[in-house]
Amino acid sequence: MRDIKQLINQMTLQEKAGMCSGLDFWRLKSVERLGIPKVMVSDGPHGLRKQKDGASDVNDSIKAVCFPAGCATACSFDRDLLYNLGILLGEECQAENVSILLGPAVNIKRSPLCGRNFEYFSEDPYLSSEMACNYIQGVQSQGVGTSLKHFAANNQESRRMTASAQIDERTLREIYLASFENAVKVGKPWAVMCSYNRINEVFASENKKLLTDILRHEWEFDGYVMSDWGAVNNRVEGLKAGLDLEMPGSHGTNDKLIIEAINKGILDETTLDEAVERIVTKIFEFVDNRQDAIFNRDVHHEAARKIATQSAVLLKNDGVLPLNKEAKIAFIGAFAKSPRFQGGGSSHINTYKVSSALEAVSNVTSVSYAQGYELDVDQINEELVQEAIQVAKSSEVAVIFAGLPDFFESEGYDRTHMQLPNCQNELIKEVVKVQPNTVVVLHNGSPVEMPWIHDVKGVLEMYLAGQAVGLATIDLLFGRVNPSGKLAETFPLKLSDNPSYLNYQVVDDLIHYREGIFVGYRYYDKKEMNVLFPFGYGLSYTTFEYHDLVLSRKEMLDTDELVVSLKITNTGAVAGKEVVQLYVSDLTHLTIRPIKELKDFVKVELQAGETKEVQMTLDKRAFAWYNETISDWYVGTGEYEILIGKSSREIVLKDVIKVQSTVELPFKVTANTTFGDLMKHETLRPIIESLAKQIDISNVGQEIDFNLELIQDTPLRELRTIQNIDNAMIEYLIQTFNHYLS
Repeated sequence: MRDIKQLINQMTLQEKAGMCSGLDFWRLKSVERLGIPKVMVSDGPHGLRKQKDGASDVNDSIKAVCFPAGCATACSFDRDLLYNLGILLGEECQAENVSILLGPAVNIKRSPLCGRNFEYFSEDPYLSSEMACNYIQGVQSQGVGTSLKHFAANNQESRRMTASAQIDERTLREIYLASFENAVKVGKPWAVMCSYNRINEVFASENKKLLTDILRHEWEFDGYVMSDWGAVNNRVEGLKAGLDLEMPGSHGTNDKLIIEAINKGILDETTLDEAVERIVTKIFEFVDNRQDAIFNRDVHHEAARKIATQSAVLLKNDGVLPLNKEAKIAFIGAFAKSPRFQGGGSSHINTYKVSSALEAVSNVTSVSYAQGYELDVDQINEELVQEAIQVAKSSEVAVIFAGLPDFFESEGYDRTHMQLPNCQNELIKEVVKVQPNTVVVLHNGSPVEMPWIHDVKGVLEMYLAGQAVGLATIDLLFGRVNPSGKLAETFPLKLSDNPSYLNYQVVDDLIHYREGIFVGYRYYDKKEMNVLFPFGYGLSYTTFEYHDLVLSRKEMLDTDELVVSLKITNTGAVAGKEVVQLYVSDLTHLTIRPIKELKDFVKVELQAGETKEVQMTLDKRAFAWYNETISDWYVGTGEYEILIGKSSREIVLKDVIKVQSTVELPFKVTANTTFGDLMKHETLRPIIESLAKQIDISNVGQEIDFNLELIQDTPLRELRTIQNIDNAMIEYLIQTFNHYLS
């Protein structure tokens, strides 16, 4: 058994400080005399972007397989799929001697404008965390680590290295940290990467509350914390806060600052030792699990194809899909020939090969093709449009391949609008005039407005589906695979509908999260707003019926578990998969909450006519909200509705459970405590009811029942007015009430 502490005891101060920063852009330092080797980390999350040996350009990476991005895979709602994707990525890391894959990325999609949304999973923290957890476990099953990122609140690219996300504690816990929490607690990543930005004006890289109090102490994270590339502001303060590894290195500058701080007594050397221990432990965990792996790129390409088919979302189908290969079909749009299948920035993969729909369809049937628009500029090319119109006219169905070009969305900057290129919208508008049987296939990393939605008969959302996008698209269009994806984010009708719309701009290096917990569907559902497509929505080539909802109990303590079971039947003619979504609605009205929140889901495969039973188990957190008074999760006593839906907007089964809280919230009576607050408290209610009978309120000008709202909101101090009780008596009542509470 290797003694890591003993190794550290043998290291010089210079060696220990050196272990806390990168050797170069991708490698950690070694201590050869003690047998501590150099190891490499590499960008993910949807493929391996490993820099070639000896290459001076960080973008000069090896040939690898580009899998569908997080924006797509989250729509699978398939935990096993994400686990298997992780296995494939872990195999590639082993083959290329990469110790840690930098991913997954689980920041919440607060706004459709965020340039990095294509990497992120969802607007919903539960879905995001579940996807991440299984991805992490899949990668790490291969003896390779993951670095969960970007911790935390990196929800826009604008001024991301200096802006401060101003977030209240409840919102931070329920939305932005919740996306990370179970991924850490259950997934157990080897590393967590801190974000660039500040949170409530403290840099993530120096945020002790985030990196130590929450991550290590509350969530029991035992790996190491690394910086995002260039995210370090003050290295010594960062080390104190819990930032173990600075990436990339600072050419020794910050190592010297660490040494100086220790020599001056500003930094405790044990803090440095603990950081080194965490880093070295994971280095050897990789070394001890090192394999001489060789991965088959063709096998992984086919796996990428399958993942893409399971993640795509059929948004509209007025009987036009699946396509008949005997029909006269037109493929229109430059993306049919040169698809957009990944985002720009640090996750850009040097692909092994790419399949286009135009190439893939040749193995199924022959189609006519027209380019329709140019990719590198957003200008209407009348010649290309007229060519497309003629091709569409002479066909029985037109499939238009549209989406966002590379320059529309990328890491490093945010989008300024939610529209497709004007040249594409104009093309669709003109084609539907001559061809009513028009299908739009979308290649995009985040939602887009669809001014033509009522004019087309079908829409297939592929998102950024990886290098096998063409094959996957043809599988879906022709019904070789039944679409089963569900949207992991809401598509609003227009950008200004988004809850963050009025507060998304960074002003004075601050960005205010004033929408609070009302992110995505939590906002749209509460406001009863029309949306283009709701969270959890997606069509199939078959139909499903939900029935026989059963709750394992009708009443429970918040410490109990509730088993929810139901049956689902494939009532159509073909096999398919359906995502059963479980939402919980708080009926207690004890605090402001969303109408409903996703708390579990199951993806089930059914043959035509087949029925299966599914079960989901809910614990305390499924009913809880973060109570800032007790700095903990709290379930109020009362009724909660269990909702089973096909989307957040299509609830098909429901039942009610009564939950009894085992936690008593602190309550102290003061002169400003209202009668209503006293009446709500079980201990004090009998006393107040007795007191009420003695209060004569005729002098307020009208006879009023004590239980009416006017008296409910009246503070105790008003007894001076309505009952002529002096301050001494009011103080006596307050002390008496607090005595009963103690």
